[in-house]
Amino acid sequence: MAIYALAELEPSIHPDAYVHPDATVIGDVRIAAEASVWPGTVLRGDNGYIELGPRSNVQDGCVLHCTQRHPTILGANSAIGHSVHVEGATIGTGCLIASGSVVLNGTVVEDGGMVGAGAVLSYDSRVPSGHIALGVPARTRPNTAFGPEQIAAVVDGYVARAKRFRAELRRLD
Repeated sequence: MAIYALAELEPSIHPDAYVHPDATVIGDVRIAAEASVWPGTVLRGDNGYIELGPRSNVQDGCVLHCTQRHPTILGANSAIGHSVHVEGATIGTGCLIASGSVVLNGTVVEDGGMVGAGAVLSYDSRVPSGHIALGVPARTRPNTAFGPEQIAAVVDGYVARAKRFRAELRRLD
């Protein structure tokens, strides 16, 4: 694993969390129990902090960063899909940020909110609970297609997958 301190800033990773060996974690990054970080993901807590709540997951190829003014916070039971960029945003509990989206400084995704694949949320955006943000630039509307049960299934799947990878992953080269 590429886990780095930056001067006095050291990651805090719960023993029950899973960080894939090809992920990079730098500085003030706080990873809670049963959270998972997948290959090619970079979490860089140099200007502020990044916090992953319990049972949250950050999937392959993501970039999470923060600013002095805006930490990056991912609430419990939330998922960040493949190749997502999150910078200085607060994502609540039970949220899904779908693949390829961009969520920028000061944005708040309220509990149960969702960001659709490829959406771009500019500075200081807000996704209300039970809504989905779609498009470039993103616009929000009530989410009637992908509810809390589906988000919970994604989260449960990644908690189970992390346990399997912890037990069975082995490098062959």
